Formats: sequence, structure tokens, C-alpha cells
Amino acid sequence: LEAAHLPEVNEALAKSLGIADATVEGLRADIKKNLEREVKFRVLARNKNAVMDALVAKAELDLPKSSIQAELDRMIEAARADLKQRGVKDADKAPIPDDIFRPQAEKRVRLGLVVAELVRSNELQAKPDQLKAHIEELAASYEKPQDVVRWYLSDNRRMAEVEAVVIENNVTDFVLSKAKVTEKSVSFDELMAQN
Repeated sequence: LEAAHLPEVNEALAKSLGIADATVEGLRADIKKNLEREVKFRVLARNKNAVMDALVAKAELDLPKSSIQAELDRMIEAARADLKQRGVKDADKAPIPDDIFRPQAEKRVRLGLVVAELVRSNELQAKPDQLKAHIEELAASYEKPQDVVRWYLSDNRRMAEVEAVVIENNVTDFVLSKAKVTEKSVSFDELMAQN
């Protein structure tokens, strides 16, 4: 027979979880800090999505066909790679019609052009101190944050991903500073249910 057994919340549990201050109060403080960090990231993600959706909705511009086709090609290749990873035979030859991804590809290209122009015209590029702060914030929830920081700094691809996030954050902050903002309270459960 198997049965769930929850450990007692005490100093032994705190110590087993690697809490620096191996007390129940230290465990609670660590949980609170992690929840606050997660809430911050979730709120930022919701605001960022709202800003990006608004930018796409307001952007009236002609989209270069070559850019749309390049994005379609990337999306189809990603879909084939996903099928291959799931064990689908001959996934690299799977016929995937462009129409499935065209609306999403057009949205991505439109957003990319608008964001690039906002970054260029308003000097919203990622600054070194912003990159450092973002990496440190990502690393803070790990047991050995400096190892995580080194992991990011050691790979140009990972750094490019961090740079893209920081630029998106800069664009979000810039747009929100110019927009009429309406604050909305969201319950913890509703916020955490978002992906």
C-alpha cells in the first residue's frame, strides 16, 4: 500500500530543503520570497502580453512577403521538429500547409517590425546593467545563484534570449508610460492559473 505522508513543518524540514536559516520562520520567509518573485513575473507577463497585443492591433503597415514567408518556414520547421520529438515517422517530410500558421506568422512579423522601430526610435536597447539585473533575478531562486549566472553568461544564445526579454520589458514599460492605464485587481488563483 502507498499513502501520502506529508512531513512535519519544523526545523528538520527547513534544513532538508537547504534553507539558509534552518528554522520554520526561515522556511516561511523563503516561500514568501519565491511567491512574491513568481507573482511579479506573472504580472509582468500579463502586462507585456496586453502591450504587445495592443501594438499589433494598432499597427497599420504593409508586411514584407519575404519576412512572412521566412517566419512561416521557421514555424513549419518547428512543428516538424516537435512531431519528430514525439516519435512521428518521417516528420521532417510531413506536409504542413502554410495557411495553418499564416495569421500567427503575420502577427509575429507585424509585432517584430513595430517593436524594432520603437526600440530604435526611443533607444530602448538592453543596457548591460539591465541584462545583469535580469540574470541575477532569474538566478536568485536557485541554490547556487552564481552557477546560474555563469551558465547564462557562458552562452551567446542564452544571452540573446535574456536580451530579447529585457528589450520586451523596456518596450512594455515605455508603452505603459505613454498609455492610459487602468489598474485591475486579480486574485492570486487567477494570476497563477495563467500560463
